[in-house]
Amino acid sequence: MLSLCFADPFDIGLEFATIRALATARYVDFLVLLALGMDANRNYEHYLKEDADKVDRFLGSDSWRERWATAQWDAVKFTRFLADEFTKSMAALGYIPPPHYSMKEVRSHEKNLALYRLALFSRHERAYKFWDQVLKYSTDQTAFWD
Repeated sequence: MLSLCFADPFDIGLEFATIRALATARYVDFLVLLALGMDANRNYEHYLKEDADKVDRFLGSDSWRERWATAQWDAVKFTRFLADEFTKSMAALGYIPPPHYSMKEVRSHEKNLALYRLALFSRHERAYKFWDQVLKYSTDQTAFWD
């Protein structure tokens, strides 16, 4: 049986250990809200502190700081770095890495700030074909009601 897990955290508090436990227990695809703009970008200074471990738990790795130091030399934004690192963590579990452009960016209506990305992770190409259709025919949400 195929399952779909929609992970909708309000920040990057989603622990990768939870994803790993679900992924190894059964065949499951994930639709994950990556709260990169509304949390990771806003709390950047806090998350870089030596004793901060929230990003460690989000990525399932405590070695990301070394890779971040290298990425900064290439002018990679922290939000892009975290999306790429999360994708690599999912790939290590056997998920097909989706291209960054397929992670649907959601922006605030008022100030047009990037809030989060919705990312699909699957072990089968067909799921990405369905996701491409969803993205093709979707419209930007401009409010929570209409």
